[in-house]
Amino acid sequence: MQQPDASGTAGRRPVGVFVHHQGRGHAERIAALANAMPPTRPVVLFAARDDIFPPLADHVSVVRIPSLFEGEGAEEPFLAAQPTPPTLHCAPLGWPTITQAIATLTDWFAKARPALFVTDVSAELGQLARIASIPHVAVVQHGDRGDPGHMASYEAAVGLLAPFDERLEQPDRPEHLRRKTHYCGGIGIDAAPRDREAARRKLGIPPSRDVVLVLAGGGGQGTPTAPLTLGARAEPGTQWVVIGKTFSEWHETPPGNLELRGWVDDADDWIAAADRIVSSCGNTTVHQVLATGKPWIAVPEWRYFAEQQRKAEALAAAGVCAFAPVWPSHADEWARLWAEAARVDPALGPGFADPHAAEGAALWLENLARKCCGEPAAEEHGIIAA
Repeated sequence: MQQPDASGTAGRRPVGVFVHHQGRGHAERIAALANAMPPTRPVVLFAARDDIFPPLADHVSVVRIPSLFEGEGAEEPFLAAQPTPPTLHCAPLGWPTITQAIATLTDWFAKARPALFVTDVSAELGQLARIASIPHVAVVQHGDRGDPGHMASYEAAVGLLAPFDERLEQPDRPEHLRRKTHYCGGIGIDAAPRDREAARRKLGIPPSRDVVLVLAGGGGQGTPTAPLTLGARAEPGTQWVVIGKTFSEWHETPPGNLELRGWVDDADDWIAAADRIVSSCGNTTVHQVLATGKPWIAVPEWRYFAEQQRKAEALAAAGVCAFAPVWPSHADEWARLWAEAARVDPALGPGFADPHAAEGAALWLENLARKCCGEPAAEEHGIIAA
């Protein structure tokens, strides 16, 4: 295991970040944020995998730690039977992997004396940082997170980072938490518009062909294909293309205009080439689709704390998509949702993905780090986080 570097650059105390390795969103937005930090500010990323990140700047390093969520073997029955306190979520007893991960982090806290420690995401590690007397920034997500565990982490944090536009904030987020939140919708997402015709030429799709693209998320079991067979069969003149992970059932009757492509390397081309989009509600997927302004049906997947459900509700309240709480079970429901999606103003969605989100978040984080260290704000000296 790589040992974390405790030294700073030009005397600046580092910023540490815990990065969850589920899905793509955590790694992509933290990489964008870290790369945008000033090169004089070392950033150390702690994750269970080091192969999930896009290219990183010279001032950014990665330290692998054991997973906090995947144990080795069965738990002792006595320990497994112990109740979890309401201030914790994932805190099993007797896992040496968790013990080693915590030891690595606290050892680095003591040696590096970081200016800030960011968690994306772990309520437990947010509380750990506070107990260790290290200023903490929590990345906030959608979902039912008013429980004691999340609130303990949020209340203990010196700042909150929301990887979405403030207009997508949940109505139940307390005002005192909103006041210390920096919103950065679209961070880590390439929101630049792409040419539909060029994408279609590359993919071999005729210009006049009506195409529905279904984007399956990467953080769960995948998208069910049975509901898609109903939607595709109801539109025989439309090509339905599915990219990402899916699962099927024995009773399906897939039509010829439904194509399952699995994971692809040219997802951006498919998004650009599509006329309409159906997707789950992972953060990366949501902002990729928002940037297009295309008619969109959002269908949340199951996630802890109803994360995608609440995000889909926020998107529907903002008027940027048609929202299906569950997958349509008949053709008439697909038709109703497409009619609703067609009424959305195509100019609305792109405004929710800020092309400068990473730079803005990095400047906010740098200034917060300076404040924690008793230093003048970066803006006062004309320093930009780039």
